[in-house]
Amino acid sequence: MKKFVTLALTLSTLGASVASAQAVRVGMAYDAGGKADKSFNQSAYEGSQLAAKKLGIQVKDFEPSDPSQIIQGVRSFAKEGFDLTIGVGFSNNASITQVAKENPDLYFGLVDDVSTAKNVASLVFNEEQGSYLVGYLAAMNSSTGVVGFIGGMNIPLIHKFEAGYRAGVKAANPKATIISQYVGNTPEAWNNPGKAKEIAANMRGRGADIIFAAAGGSGNGLIDYIKQTPCLNASQLPKGVTFKSDNFKNVKKSAAYAKACTGNTRPMFFIGVDSNQNYLGDFDKNPATLNHGLTSMVKRVDNAVYALINEVKNDKFKAGERRFGLKDGGVAYAVDQYNKALLPAAQIAKVEAVKQQIIKGQIKVPTK
Repeated sequence: MKKFVTLALTLSTLGASVASAQAVRVGMAYDAGGKADKSFNQSAYEGSQLAAKKLGIQVKDFEPSDPSQIIQGVRSFAKEGFDLTIGVGFSNNASITQVAKENPDLYFGLVDDVSTAKNVASLVFNEEQGSYLVGYLAAMNSSTGVVGFIGGMNIPLIHKFEAGYRAGVKAANPKATIISQYVGNTPEAWNNPGKAKEIAANMRGRGADIIFAAAGGSGNGLIDYIKQTPCLNASQLPKGVTFKSDNFKNVKKSAAYAKACTGNTRPMFFIGVDSNQNYLGDFDKNPATLNHGLTSMVKRVDNAVYALINEVKNDKFKAGERRFGLKDGGVAYAVDQYNKALLPAAQIAKVEAVKQQIIKGQIKVPTK
């Protein structure tokens, strides 16, 4: 009897080892800011973790401390024979493309840029479409008619966010003023919240009450600034800027907000990016009171990453460009428990109508 038990245990262990050996292995090479940036990288990370949970694949992460290290991480995944290596961010293009060409029998993925290698699936998005919609919402809700845009690295990809945002703002309010500034010209611009905080302060000083940041981890600086400075006072407005509306006067305020924002004031808001960051505006941990995340321009990197991993697991990998936009839910604006009190049904109906016009091609959203 003991022999049979031992044999059964041995076979069970062997079976587990074989299953483990056959599990699809996925390497994730992240961009500057790391997988916990609460934005772009984190969305990709969440997609990979969902795949690990639902599909039984193995995931290994690589977070470079310096951009020059990216190729080392990508190459290490290839040397170990990983079934799929995904480079998160346009700055990974050169590394992914080079290593993919060196390993034509392996599969690779690239988020936010297009690779020339024949074994790379390039996952790109119509960021300008989602940005148009959040710009439309910003214009409808700005009390001053002045809104801001903080870009991370000054590159064409982020210019798409800005172009769409500007177009949406102007469509909703042709008289609106849009102030824009970029954090920097190097990859460090994705992880410099201090600089973004300075930019936010400058924009508020010029009358901006709603600011959209497409800046990766740097965007946390904007959120932190609004947490510390949750409102605008009429006495602080620059010459030529006045309060033109008070959309949120009937929204319940926290005691802390009421204490900090006495007199003729209006609330400050941020617009989140990539992930749904609405919850980050719940400064008093009570969704029932005024929250400072107006909405978020959600880029479903998580869904795209999950779908690509699922293809590899099912031997259906296809290389080439994949584009995700409003039509297929690749980009969207976020409405949830944290901001539903901020956006009346009439506003949502307007934005949904605009969304359909974009999907049908009746509105052409600029990319630059």
